[in-house]
Amino acid sequence: MNQKIVYNLTKFTSTDYVGHLSCVVWFIKCNFRCLYCYNDDLVYSKEGNYSLNECLEFLKTRVGLLDSVVLSGGEATIHDLIPFCNEIKKLGFKIKLDTNATNQKQIKELIELNLIDYMAIDFKAPKDKFYEITKSKKYDEYIQTIKYLIDIDFDFEIRTTIHSKLLSSKDINSMIRTLEELEYKNTYYLQNYLQTSSNIGNINEQSIINKEDITSNNLNISWRN
Repeated sequence: MNQKIVYNLTKFTSTDYVGHLSCVVWFIKCNFRCLYCYNDDLVYSKEGNYSLNECLEFLKTRVGLLDSVVLSGGEATIHDLIPFCNEIKKLGFKIKLDTNATNQKQIKELIELNLIDYMAIDFKAPKDKFYEITKSKKYDEYIQTIKYLIDIDFDFEIRTTIHSKLLSSKDINSMIRTLEELEYKNTYYLQNYLQTSSNIGNINEQSIINKEDITSNNLNISWRN
């Protein structure tokens, strides 16, 4: 675990894993190229600044001070997370995974080995816009992972970042219908895109989606700033 595949290490956060004091491990590279992604420096990096062993050495100094580790990126699951998660668990930390949920094989193995406690999953777009926004054809793999997590009653949340030039209220309502058909019961978090100095699609100004245009029959929807 000496290869430098970690771009950055946020040493303390109380917001990334709600109810927990965490650090965030930011992995390089991703199998998506989402137009609104502001982590473009991570996505395109060929080498990170830290190795997993260096992250573990840091975590050893935080035993008793933090209670969890968030694995984010980029897309963490394009790397082999199992040896790293094993070592994190030995130190007594909970693990949250931020993911696009397209690597069901590794996600399933992590769960079966009791190496993941919680997941936050990005719902990027409805099926007809998925490739346009993500440059990935893995929509069906994404849906299959969601079905799997629902079937085993795993603790996870789904969230969507909205840029009005990419997603309309009609698109969001379509995504809500999809989640309702899958019988997703947890909260669906929506958040408006915040403009940054750079992003993969070089997108900029947008209008704000009218919350009153978003409708749901039985899904709990929560807006984040």
